[in-house]
Amino acid sequence: MTVGAGISGALRDKLSRVTLLVTDVDGVLTDGGIIMDHMGNELKQFNVRDGHGMKLLLRYGINVALLTGRESHAVSFRARDLGIEEVYQGIKNKGSFMAEYLARRNLQAENVAYVGDDVVDVPVFSLVGFSVAVADASYEVRAAADYVTAERGGRGAIREICDLILKAKNEWPDLVRRYGIK
Repeated sequence: MTVGAGISGALRDKLSRVTLLVTDVDGVLTDGGIIMDHMGNELKQFNVRDGHGMKLLLRYGINVALLTGRESHAVSFRARDLGIEEVYQGIKNKGSFMAEYLARRNLQAENVAYVGDDVVDVPVFSLVGFSVAVADASYEVRAAADYVTAERGGRGAIREICDLILKAKNEWPDLVRRYGIK
């Protein structure tokens, strides 16, 4: 397990192979809180920087998929807003789902990164090439991950991973140049 923004050559190598980022939602794209109004409508707060990071991945040809055990209209809406086409909700056994998904899509484990925060995410870690736990994930999840973010879920963890992937793939110089940064 590596913690924080610094990564070793081996982890950089793993990140450079990523062509698909799969992420959990509650506790990863959000801070884990769920707001329910008086009608039972569910509201979620998403981090704009995380969203921009996923859009940057898509711009550079790295696919993004959402995988969550819950079902929420807010997740569908957010995915549409970001241009994420693959959204899998109501998945109770993420390990079985991911094994079938990889086989169906003919994806190699080394090309997939997965970000999670809770014990239901750990079975996926052994199926992918790069496993990530957010900083505030449970101890067991952090211990099982290849990398633990410096940022918490819903507070920039996904942006951190997106930036690391783009840097490992040597896309960062082009990205900053596009924004006029020297």
